[in-house]
Amino acid sequence: MLRIRGTVGDLPVDLTIEMDPADWALLGNQLNILAPSDAPTPTPTSKPKNQDDALWRNALALVESSGQISGPSLLEQLEGLAGSTAGAKRLLVRLRHSALIQVQSGADAPLYCWAG
Repeated sequence: MLRIRGTVGDLPVDLTIEMDPADWALLGNQLNILAPSDAPTPTPTSKPKNQDDALWRNALALVESSGQISGPSLLEQLEGLAGSTAGAKRLLVRLRHSALIQVQSGADAPLYCWAG
């Protein structure tokens, strides 16, 4: 993962780029950077099949235990669970389409309510 922070003019920038070992290798080839010959060859890693299921169960439990939670608060807590903003946003989309969750319009942000 590559994280870039700074500003563009007066606007703050916080950009996260996720790259797997194959992407890094491709980038290295494009830049003509050769790895030392004694460095181990990176092997693509995959997360265990049940990791997504565990994240999903934890996301559901988070909404269930709170009963009702605002979108921004939920996103912040899901970032902690998923380890990234992208992962948290994927969970939010999945929650939005779940029959166990009801999304209501709040004054400032959507409210995710337990309907299970």
